[in-house]
Order: sequence, then C-alpha cells, then structure tokens
Amino acid sequence: MHIQIVGVGKLKEAYLVQGIAEYVKRLGPYAKVHIVEVPDERAPESMSAAEEALVKQREGERILAQIKSDAYVVALALDGKPLSSDELARHVEGLATYGRSHVAFVIGGSLGLAPAVLARAELKLSFGRMTLPHQLMRLVLVEQVYRAFKIMRGEPYHK
Repeated sequence: MHIQIVGVGKLKEAYLVQGIAEYVKRLGPYAKVHIVEVPDERAPESMSAAEEALVKQREGERILAQIKSDAYVVALALDGKPLSSDELARHVEGLATYGRSHVAFVIGGSLGLAPAVLARAELKLSFGRMTLPHQLMRLVLVEQVYRAFKIMRGEPYHK
C-alpha cells in the first residue's frame, strides 16, 4: 500500500519530526509512506468569517493539488466518524482488498479543512472531540497507521 499524509504547515519541533520519522521507518516493511507539507496561509488571531474561509480555501487548493485522482481520501475532522484502532485496521485492510492501494490522509491547518477537501474525502475521520494541534495530529496519525498495519498482520503491539 501507499500511504500519503498531507498536512498544512511545516513541522519545526524536533520531537515531532523525530517521532514521525520513527513511525515512518517502522512502517517501511508494510507500506510506502510519503508525507507532504503544504504551505499554510497567514491567519491573524482576529479574522472575519470571510477571511477564515479564504484561508481555508487557499490551503485546500494546495492540499488537493497533492492528491492523486485515484487516492482514497481520509480527511481528519472533528465531526468525522470515530474509529477504534481495530476498526481503522479493518477499514484499511478492506481498502487494500478492493484495490484501493493509495490512501491519502489529510490534516488541515489551524482553521480546519476547506469544504472542497471535505467533499473530496471518502471518509471523514475523527480522533475524538478534543482539539489537538494539527502538528501533533501528524504524529498521532502516523502512530495509528502503524498500529493498524500491526493489527492487520496479527503482530503484537503494546496496548
């Protein structure tokens, strides 16, 4: 399988970069993983709704430009479907079974995802109702993808 993670903004924190690199390395025997960072838009603290929409639209255009037409798109969204690790593993396994070997996970910027990106998604996935920084979400996501592959293979992984 080919796993693509598209995120808004550049990771600067060394501990996040190192953690993500470790899980990408662990995923090597199971899947090809490609992480794409698209530039974020400047988003001042106080913006009108129209300005926020424009920021999300521009970031969304950059995200969509990185996703192949045959990719199965999973958008991370607060209002998405919550899945357990086992359910995510079964979902990914089902995609592979039915020939959907390219999966693109999308993480928006600080304002979330553009409506066009959400419309492109075949699954909106929630990691719970708590708000997490989008940079930290990349680490959480790549760990859960690794966990999903371990579950799919029936291999042990700490609980």
